[in-house]
Amino acid sequence: MESWLGTVEAAKAGAELPHSKGGNIDRFSRLAALKPARGVVPRPAELRTPDETDSLSRLLGAGIARNHYGEHLAIRNWFSTPEFAEPSPASLELLTKRPASEGGRYKRQIQDSRAALEDPEKWLFLDTETTGLAGGTGTYAFLVGLAWWDAGGLQVEQLFLRDFSEEHSLLHELAARLAERPVLVTFNGKSFDWPLLENRFTMTRAIKVPQLAAHLDLLHPARALWKLRLGSVRLVELERHVLEAERLGWHRGDDVASALIPQFYFDYLRGGTADPLAGVVKHNQMDLRGLAALFGKINSLLDERQSLAAEDSLDLFGLSKFLQRRGENERAHSTCVQALDAGLPAEIRPRATRELALMAKRRGDGDSAAALWRELAGDPSDGFEACEQLAIHYERKTKDIEQALAFAQLALAKLHRQRTPSLDPYARERTRRLEEKLMCRVERLRHRIKRSDAATRAPLLAKPAAASGGVR
Repeated sequence: MESWLGTVEAAKAGAELPHSKGGNIDRFSRLAALKPARGVVPRPAELRTPDETDSLSRLLGAGIARNHYGEHLAIRNWFSTPEFAEPSPASLELLTKRPASEGGRYKRQIQDSRAALEDPEKWLFLDTETTGLAGGTGTYAFLVGLAWWDAGGLQVEQLFLRDFSEEHSLLHELAARLAERPVLVTFNGKSFDWPLLENRFTMTRAIKVPQLAAHLDLLHPARALWKLRLGSVRLVELERHVLEAERLGWHRGDDVASALIPQFYFDYLRGGTADPLAGVVKHNQMDLRGLAALFGKINSLLDERQSLAAEDSLDLFGLSKFLQRRGENERAHSTCVQALDAGLPAEIRPRATRELALMAKRRGDGDSAAALWRELAGDPSDGFEACEQLAIHYERKTKDIEQALAFAQLALAKLHRQRTPSLDPYARERTRRLEEKLMCRVERLRHRIKRSDAATRAPLLAKPAAASGGVR
């Protein structure tokens, strides 16, 4: 930038620009000299080694990075695990696809994100450690962890503030990384990390907020896939129960609690010991490695070419629901069948059976749906919806009015048994409407049966009259 400005100032001052071979000024060269060249993405600068008195840098294993805004610390490491995971086209399609219920409102945005994600060399994994979890203008990101695929493994760079006066320097370095790799991959970063950083960029009034080509937040697919089995989908829990991090060569045996991290940093700023900050840096480092490994796991699950035979039945059911929400009905159906075949827990099996019945109904396979609803109708603790659906099936599809009436009455009886006093007015109103709808169905079916019986008996009643007329 400075060299370009120097050229412009020289031109304004009438300085001589490079001549052509013939000795005349090449007007095209002059115009080219005045035009800013396409920006060259800066590579990570060399770090200055801390001196013997810099105990914090030595504790953290950090070098000192400098730019025209000042200094900050940088910790750089390369890890062979997790290994690079080539994003599959099917996975990227599903991760960028909006739920079917949202239609095509975001079509252009989705297409742009999908195109940007195709190049993993543009990806930047990001995780921050902050002075608070509430966000707002008073919250700083004192440690910004970055990682990217490099040489088959993961290159990690962590930017650290020794005090708040170094924030401009850190944000300038972060902006340079995002210029090189504008595809962000985070875990809850859309709700917390990136809005916080956007706010910090804005507060500087000097460093423009970097423009992202795409932002992939892995919290949302992780929640869809594993919440049913794990309950908590914190990254630590995912590492332990899904990623098998110890098998990959790392563990969090001495990890610091996230809730304590802001206090450790404030204690250091007030002159206290810096020793806990080494644990904070390692915690952030593990989060980045876990984030990259998590993408690899999600990528393999969503890749239609991969076998799912070894997956947990609850995870398969979660995957089926995720696929269904994104309009992948055939894959959702086959995955749900796999989940049932793998042996879902007894309390979850009815939910999976219900999903299969609804999928069969949507694709017009009434017989398959009815078979599944009959399986659910016998559930003594529930079965209301199954009985209602069977009543609809027999009335509209098979025209078996007596069977339809029997299931409608059974559904009404189940609704009465399940009714419990509720303080929620919406729940009470919903139950009242269901009951009213079922009673209308029962009355309509009874009326149809009576009309059918009357029509059947009417010719028999007419025969004696005809006979008596003949005797006369």
